[in-house]
Amino acid sequence: MASSKEYLSFILEQLSGLNDITYKAMMGEYIIYYRGKIAGGIYDDRLLVKPTKSALKYMSTVPCDSPYNGAKEMLLVDEVDSKEFLTKLFEAIYDELPMPKSRRKNSGVY
Repeated sequence: MASSKEYLSFILEQLSGLNDITYKAMMGEYIIYYRGKIAGGIYDDRLLVKPTKSALKYMSTVPCDSPYNGAKEMLLVDEVDSKEFLTKLFEAIYDELPMPKSRRKNSGVY
């Protein structure tokens, strides 16, 4: 099931206190970037974030779920109604998020 644009808009509004939140649509779901790093995503109208040590400490309950079959588990964020909670969560996990891999253009050599 694809995520709705309404849920995406809701999550983006909840994260509006942060600078440089962006997203990318991917096969009916949305990858969420914070300051250029992948922080999580919206899958089946659920917000999931990368399982960092800071996220595990910050969240009182930490249910894990897979965004799709075969994917690594992520942390399911239940407290999406709190702007303050989401803002602090994303700020807490930022330093532990890996830098995005650079995309090399295909050189045509095989």
